[in-house]
Amino acid sequence: MILETSGGRISRPEQPAAQGLFLQDFSNAKIPESSDGEGGGETKTIHQETAAVPASSKKTEKPKECFLIQPKEIKEDITKTKKRKKKKITDVLAKSEPKPGTPEDLQKLMNDYYSSNRSVIELEELSLPDSCFLKANDLTHSFSSYLKEICPKWVKLRKNHSEKKSVLMLIVCSSAVRALELIRSMTAFRGDSKVIKLFAKHIKVQEQVKLLEKRVVHLGVGTPGRIKELIKQGGLNLNPLKFLVFDWNWRDQKLRRMMDIPEIKKEVFELLELGVFNLCKSESLKLGLF
Repeated sequence: MILETSGGRISRPEQPAAQGLFLQDFSNAKIPESSDGEGGGETKTIHQETAAVPASSKKTEKPKECFLIQPKEIKEDITKTKKRKKKKITDVLAKSEPKPGTPEDLQKLMNDYYSSNRSVIELEELSLPDSCFLKANDLTHSFSSYLKEICPKWVKLRKNHSEKKSVLMLIVCSSAVRALELIRSMTAFRGDSKVIKLFAKHIKVQEQVKLLEKRVVHLGVGTPGRIKELIKQGGLNLNPLKFLVFDWNWRDQKLRRMMDIPEIKKEVFELLELGVFNLCKSESLKLGLF
C-alpha cells in the first residue's frame, strides 16, 4: 500500500486480510506530513470504509417486562388463595338454610365436647334419654305459642308452686339483650307469673340471691354463666325445676346461635353438670329447644 504526502511517497507493506479489523480502529487517523525534517507540515486525513455495525434492537427489553409482571401475578394469586382459606363462621352460616334444632344436635355436641377428656363409660352416663326432651320448635312458633304447647297446664302448675330460691321454668339464652327480648315476647304465656332476670349486666349476684330468698318466682330468664354462679352459691335450687328451655335457634348479628359461641357452649355444658343430668334421668325435668 502506498500513501501519498506532500513530501513524497511512503510505502507500507500490505497486511494480510486477517488484520483488517485492526485497521478499522485507525480509519480516521491522521498521519503527519514531513516538512524538511521539522514535522510541522499539513496533514491529510485517510478515510477507510468500515463495515456498518447493526443498531442494537430494543426488543431485548421484552423479557425484562415479562419478568417484572410475572411475580406480581403470582403474589396476587397467593393473597387470593389465603383469603379464600380463611372462612368465617358468619360466611358459612349465611349460606346455610335455617334448620331447627333437634335433641340429636344436643347429644352430638355433648359427645364432641366430652370425648377428649371422658372415657366411653363416662360418655354413656352423660347421654340423656329421649323421654326427657320436649317437642322442639319447628321455626313456626312464637315464643309464647311454643311455651303454651310444651306446657299447656302452666296456670295450674304455677299456682301450686310456693318454694323460694327456685323457679318452675328456666330459660337459657346467649346474652342479656336477648333475655330482655324473650321476657317481652312471652307476655301472653306468663300471665301473672313472677319473672326474674338472671344475667350479669347491671345486676350483682348478691342482689339476685336476695330477690330469690324474699319472694316466690315462677320464671327465670338469663345466661348460663350467671345461672351457674347462682347455683354454686346456693341462691338457686334446681330440684323444683320442671322445664329447662334453650334459646337454641336464635341467631345474633353475626348469624351465630348460642351453641356456636365457644364461651356460651362451655358454660351450657358446665350448667348441665350441676345436677341437670340427674334431674333429666329421673324424668322430673324436661328439656326444650326453642
